[in-house]
Amino acid sequence: MGSFSMKCIAFVNWGRRWWDPQRKAEALDPLEEALPLREGGLLPMDVVRKEPKHFGGKSPVAAMKGTLGHHLARRLVQLGVQDVFSVPGDSNLSLLDSIVAEPGLRLVGCCNELNAGYAADGYARARGIGSCIVTFNVGGFSIINAIAGAYSESIPVICIVGGPNSNNYGTNHRILHHTIGLSDFSQEFQCFKTITCFQAVVNNLENARELIDTAISAALKQSKPVYISICCNLVSIPHVTFSREPVPFELAPELSNKAELEDAVATATELLNRAVKPVMLGGPKLRDAGAVDDFVDLADASGFAIAVLPAAKGLVPEHHPRFIGTYWGALSAPFCAEIVESADAYVFVGPVFDDITTFGFSLPLDMKKSVVVEPERVVVAGGTVFVGVRLKDFLRALQERLRRNTTAYANYCRMFVPVRQPPDCQPGEPLRLNVLFTHIQRLLSGDTAVVVDTGDSWFNCQNLSLPQGCSYASQMSYASTGWSVGATLGYAQALNGKKRVIACVGDGSFQMTGQEVSTMLRWGQNSIIFLINNGGYSTEVEIHDGPYNVIRNWNYTAFVDAIQNGEGKCWTMKVTNEEELKKAMDVTMGKMKECLCFLEVILHRDDTSKELLQLGSRLALANSRPPKYR
Repeated sequence: MGSFSMKCIAFVNWGRRWWDPQRKAEALDPLEEALPLREGGLLPMDVVRKEPKHFGGKSPVAAMKGTLGHHLARRLVQLGVQDVFSVPGDSNLSLLDSIVAEPGLRLVGCCNELNAGYAADGYARARGIGSCIVTFNVGGFSIINAIAGAYSESIPVICIVGGPNSNNYGTNHRILHHTIGLSDFSQEFQCFKTITCFQAVVNNLENARELIDTAISAALKQSKPVYISICCNLVSIPHVTFSREPVPFELAPELSNKAELEDAVATATELLNRAVKPVMLGGPKLRDAGAVDDFVDLADASGFAIAVLPAAKGLVPEHHPRFIGTYWGALSAPFCAEIVESADAYVFVGPVFDDITTFGFSLPLDMKKSVVVEPERVVVAGGTVFVGVRLKDFLRALQERLRRNTTAYANYCRMFVPVRQPPDCQPGEPLRLNVLFTHIQRLLSGDTAVVVDTGDSWFNCQNLSLPQGCSYASQMSYASTGWSVGATLGYAQALNGKKRVIACVGDGSFQMTGQEVSTMLRWGQNSIIFLINNGGYSTEVEIHDGPYNVIRNWNYTAFVDAIQNGEGKCWTMKVTNEEELKKAMDVTMGKMKECLCFLEVILHRDDTSKELLQLGSRLALANSRPPKYR
């Protein structure tokens, strides 16, 4: 047998040792003098790790300093990223080697690209920025829905794609695999142009560093996802531009136009100081602007009653002394709508006025009484626009000008009546939705975080009162069914055991993305997942019912048990009544508190929140509007 054939056999045998979790690491065979790189040449033996390990170990191919891969990995570490979510493919393997070789990073392999994107989204909500790596086209197209959601919600995610060999660019006669059968393979790039704020295609080393750093800057400045495609054969090649450790990443502060800022503050002050009962409302773009503390400072200085729009739940502390709840039109927290809608001035800070937030564009508000503060501009009285004004600068300047006014909150205190708790279920009575969330409320503390899927969980979780320190995440604007499973993985990974994640997901949503429980178990997460089994797509039922809204019922606990397969800490239970729920809660918070706990809660198909019934009818009317003929 020839030398080349013997080396190939040795490489295959080494690969078996690398991926077999039952076998201990073994010394490499003497025949393995060099291992073939996946793209382009041989790697010297002094950079090959001698003791590859299964899960949690380092790559057999260590990233050399001075390479594009090493620079990218170090940049992610500098940004505060500790986990990168990925699915391997033939053109991103060298990139994954670079991540695995970086001591400050953990590579979290996901079941599919969509979930990897959802996980990066959830991670960014907890940590400020997230990252994912997929392969060319088949991975890129698969992750697009998750990246579109991050764009819609202004979540900074660095989406990295392992691209084709650089030599394939400019060869119009070649058709590559993973393409749509055309020699032009730019379709992935074209798709990402509309759902990311910056796109970089790195197909040469001369400008690679500039493109990567520009993309990262754009993600941080605009709080949006970016797309970076890196040719697979460039990752491990040393280049002079990467010869030094990356300079610590800093962004030049953005400054407001001083004249516009002064005019905006003066105009807003005049409107608000003559108001009798003004209120403040926080929106989701408070997160983009990093201005939550400034919002609270303004509330403290002004004395205004404060509320949040539904997509901003969890951003503004609900233990604030003048917090009055979520404003959502007819779906608002008790007595919140009455205070907001009777106000003679409102300050909206970082709002998004979409059809969900505005209850089908039906909010009875007079925008001539409003001050709308966006990340880069201020609109006063529904018409006067001040551009080049940063949200944080405006809030800080405004608090020095406003007269203190607590009238709106005093009115709220006069009319507020505590919400009555739902009656307990009778022994053996089927569990009700309102009783379930009464018990979930009791689980919440400063050591928990809540992740909520699209659908009725939105409304039930909006009614939860978040204790100090309890964080919250939902995807209100994009509303992608199944988002919460991947997001729970990412959120819990970002928290790294500091808080326990409580996820609420419907059965229809779980059927789309539930396999990612496997990754949660692999990483030893101890989240609590409430699977609400009511036999179908309950949100769609209330908008427009039909046989397509009924799904096949799964044995969800058995599904999770099968995924666990005797490895990892996991506890599952079916819950049909309140007695079983109480027992499950005791176990979850007691002897199984270090385990991932999966509770399948079985409810009646028609057991929904009143808010879902209201929004469903509103959306049904909006969807059925006849066309306008001109």
